[in-house]
Amino acid sequence: MTQRIHDIHPHVISDDEVAYPRAPLGGNQSDWSKEHHVTIEDMIAAMDEAGVASSALVQAASCYGYDNSYVAEAVSRYPDRFTAVGTIDVLSANAVNVMQGWIGKGITGLRLYTGGSKLTFDFSWLNDPRSFPVWEKAGELGLPICVQCRMPAFPTVVEMARRFPQTRIVIDHLARADITDGPPYANARPLFDLAEQANIYLKVTPRTFDLAASGAASPETFFPMLVEAFGADRCAFGSNYPASEGSLAEIVARARQNLASLTAADRDMILGGTAEILYPRLA
Repeated sequence: MTQRIHDIHPHVISDDEVAYPRAPLGGNQSDWSKEHHVTIEDMIAAMDEAGVASSALVQAASCYGYDNSYVAEAVSRYPDRFTAVGTIDVLSANAVNVMQGWIGKGITGLRLYTGGSKLTFDFSWLNDPRSFPVWEKAGELGLPICVQCRMPAFPTVVEMARRFPQTRIVIDHLARADITDGPPYANARPLFDLAEQANIYLKVTPRTFDLAASGAASPETFFPMLVEAFGADRCAFGSNYPASEGSLAEIVARARQNLASLTAADRDMILGGTAEILYPRLA
C-alpha cells in the first residue's frame, strides 16, 4: 500500500489582520506572507487538490512572530488534517510553561527561527543555557525541534544533538547547503556529517530541489547519496507553500520528480512515512 503524503512545512496566513495581527520577528514582515494569503480554508483546498493527507503547519514567524494563534486555530478546526509547529522565545524565563500552553492548543513541534526572509541570521543563541529547559522538555514530550539555519551553525546543532539525544532535531531546507559542485558533493560534506547524530533529521523542500538542479548537481546523484547517508526515515518532505513558487499540487509533483531515482519504499518514506515518525498525529 502506497504511503500517504504528509507535508511538514506549509504556512497559513489569515486575511484578518485584526484577529491575527502581524508581529514579525525582527519587525519586518516577509514579502511572501504579505503577497500570498493562503488561509486555513485555502490550505485544505490546496491539500485536497495535491493529494496531501495532512500537514504540520509551520508558524510563519516572519509574519506572526511568537503568536501561534492561527496555526493553533487550524488544528482546532481540522484536527484530522493538521498539526502545528510553533515558535516561542526559548530564552525567556517561562519558556517551558509557554511551550506547554501551546501544546495544549495542538502544537506538536517547535521551530527555532534563527534568520531568513528579512531577519539577519544569528546562531549565537542556539546553545544558550537559558534554552536548555525547553530542549529537555521537548525530548521528554517527543516534540521535534526544527532549526532554520545555515551550515556555519552545524557545530552548534551537533552540540545540542549530543547534549539532548532524546530530542529530535529537524534541519529546515537542508540548511541550503551548497551542492552545486556535484558528486561527490564535497562542498556539502558538513551536511552529510550530520548523519552521525541519530537524532538529526532533514527537511527536503523546494529549496533543495532548486539546488539539485544547479551547477553540476542533479536529483539522480544527490538524493540517493542523501538517503545512503541518513536513511529515508530521517528525511521528510516539506512544501514551503506558499513561500515557494507554484501551487501545492505543482510542488508535490516536483517532489515526486526529484525523488524518482529512489526506490518506491524510500520515496514513500520521504513523502509521508518520516512525517508520521516526527509528528505521529499526522498518521
